[in-house]
Amino acid sequence: MRHFFALISILFIIETSNAQLFRKEKVTYDANQGRGTTDYNLLRWGYFLGINNYDFNFDYNEDLRDIYVKRSPGFSVGLIGNLRINNFMDLRLEPGLLITTRELYYSQSNFEEPTVTETDLTREVKSTYIHVPLLLKISTKRVNNFKPFIVGGVSTALNLSSNETNPNDNANGQFRTTKNNLFYELGFGIDFYLYNFKFTPSIRGLFGINDELVRDENPDSPWTSNINSMQSRGVFVNFTFQ
Repeated sequence: MRHFFALISILFIIETSNAQLFRKEKVTYDANQGRGTTDYNLLRWGYFLGINNYDFNFDYNEDLRDIYVKRSPGFSVGLIGNLRINNFMDLRLEPGLLITTRELYYSQSNFEEPTVTETDLTREVKSTYIHVPLLLKISTKRVNNFKPFIVGGVSTALNLSSNETNPNDNANGQFRTTKNNLFYELGFGIDFYLYNFKFTPSIRGLFGINDELVRDENPDSPWTSNINSMQSRGVFVNFTFQ
């Protein structure tokens, strides 16, 4: 439901500002009225709302049936700090809160026990990330009230739902992941210049660097023994307001 209301809000903003975007008049900063673009400020601030979709990328020790990952859309919200380098480059810090859920489905072939239940074959991985990316934004020359860009960088995330220190493992129904994780990110978007703010939709891909799996105490665990590494990957659709 929250995703529905967020989408409706974005569509309303786009619809009401449509005339501003496609007018030939170029939006500039008006110091008297305190509105318009602030692109030439050394520091700029803003916030973002968005939708995320996380997956896991597995590297296996043996060629067995893959673990199936069921993904669910998640919610993202955060702040933006922008440092202007020149007319085409900006350095950005985007700390945010990201909430997502993934479900892992195992094949019965992973288990030697004949009495395997549906509960044994399924693991829910809930993640609540404090996500902090440091990004370099490279823009094209502004055309009227549009300015496309690409963005890339590195990020770190603190997973508040990791269960890394939980003494219980999958034998007790607890799938554990690491608390601290590293990623690299790549994406693109378009700045739309409006009279009262700058609106920016963007799409960004996230790719895990470190192994996020906390293995079970049993070295022959059917849930973790065949996994050589497990890394998050995801897609963000963000809507930024500055």
